[in-house]
Amino acid sequence: MKRSASAVWTGDLRSGKGAISTESGVLSETPYSFKTRFEHGPGTNPEELIGAAHAGCFSMALSLELQKAKLIAERIETKADVTLEQKAGGFAITAVHLTTRAKVPGASQSNFEEATEAAKAGCPVSKLLRADITLDAKLEA
Repeated sequence: MKRSASAVWTGDLRSGKGAISTESGVLSETPYSFKTRFEHGPGTNPEELIGAAHAGCFSMALSLELQKAKLIAERIETKADVTLEQKAGGFAITAVHLTTRAKVPGASQSNFEEATEAAKAGCPVSKLLRADITLDAKLEA
């Protein structure tokens, strides 16, 4: 299975602007810019999108781990705080902090902790953040 998204950027870093779209159409030419990334302005930014993806992925992975323990969550709510810091050589995503709250009838604290740790390790987005990145780049005339 493959899913895709695209981005278009015009101009320089500080005054340029871009638009992000997803194959599903959920995002369609959604604006992003220097302001939305490093200041405040209407639109999104890559770190926010990574956070949304990680929170969603982790919640689904936690649901699976709870199911393996014969538990069904009534509700799982996860927030992902993505930290972007300036380091030697440029900016880097240095951390993602997941905060999850769940209502799981019949779960003990021990069941829940085991499931959350397994979900954190097994979530595909968690794995992505440690993945090799490949690239195919072509300069157009």
